[in-house]
Amino acid sequence: MTDENKQQTGSVSRHTSDHLANERTYLAWIRTSIGVMAFGFVVEKFALFIKKLSYVLEKSGLSKVPASTHSSGYTAAAGIFLVSAGALMAVLGFARFQQTGRQIDADSYAPSYFLDMLLAGAVLAVGVVLAVYLLRNV
Repeated sequence: MTDENKQQTGSVSRHTSDHLANERTYLAWIRTSIGVMAFGFVVEKFALFIKKLSYVLEKSGLSKVPASTHSSGYTAAAGIFLVSAGALMAVLGFARFQQTGRQIDADSYAPSYFLDMLLAGAVLAVGVVLAVYLLRNV
């Protein structure tokens, strides 16, 4: 084996572990986005379940409160927002995966905290909105 082939093999194996770590990070972004979308779907469907349950209770005479007064409509918006945020997170995760892969190949990797801060901000915003919603309905 020539020195050039040895250098190439060493370079490939060094970059291989970096690319595999990048792929694991990408898969973590995908798992997180699927979780956020699933949570949004559950929030939306639970609101529909509660509305239908209220309607059934009202029709059966077990509840005197009209079904239309039980829901403020924010739950559907929150569910749609979460599903959309999860889909956007998957796209941004893919963009980050591609950018990091190019940086690894060029030996010019520079960490970017933008998506991390964006995710943390989105989770904080959803938490605050849900806390306010729950406190209003206590």
